[in-house]
Amino acid sequence: MNAYTRRAARTGPQRQRGASTLIIVLLLLLVAAMIGLASLRGTLMEENMSASVRDRSLAFQAAEAALREGELLAATKPALPASGCAKGLCAKPDPAAAPVWDDASVWNDAPQAVVTLGGQTARPRYIVELLASNVPPRSSCTTSNVIGESSCSGTESRYRITALSQAEGRAEVMLQSVYAVP
Repeated sequence: MNAYTRRAARTGPQRQRGASTLIIVLLLLLVAAMIGLASLRGTLMEENMSASVRDRSLAFQAAEAALREGELLAATKPALPASGCAKGLCAKPDPAAAPVWDDASVWNDAPQAVVTLGGQTARPRYIVELLASNVPPRSSCTTSNVIGESSCSGTESRYRITALSQAEGRAEVMLQSVYAVP
């Protein structure tokens, strides 16, 4: 054997075996990188979801605080406008009209509640609508054995309180309650 054939015999199969090992190792590294990226993406998705849940929870708590402020205002039996809304106080709603809380202009001059939650300050708004006045109270009514016959003492007013917590790029929560005032 001459020097050329010895060198070719030595480098041929060994060189191919090294190249195939390199390809296998590169494929394994690629698979490991893909698994790492998928895991990182899942972790980031879970972090975003937990931040969204926290944000919605804070917005809900802020709206609930505004709802309570609206109920305190309704308890004073405020003077309401004859029609429409003014400064968050609204007359009896027209059943044929769209709900007042769908009108963005109503929220512009609605009162704000200032709520500090989790180190953040929220400014939810609320509106108070008179639903009915001179309604017999449920708590002081006595029923008789005759269907539909009852006797009640006194009357009460019923208000719908709507609270809205919203901020730019944050969760938006709207809550409503019906509040009875004797």
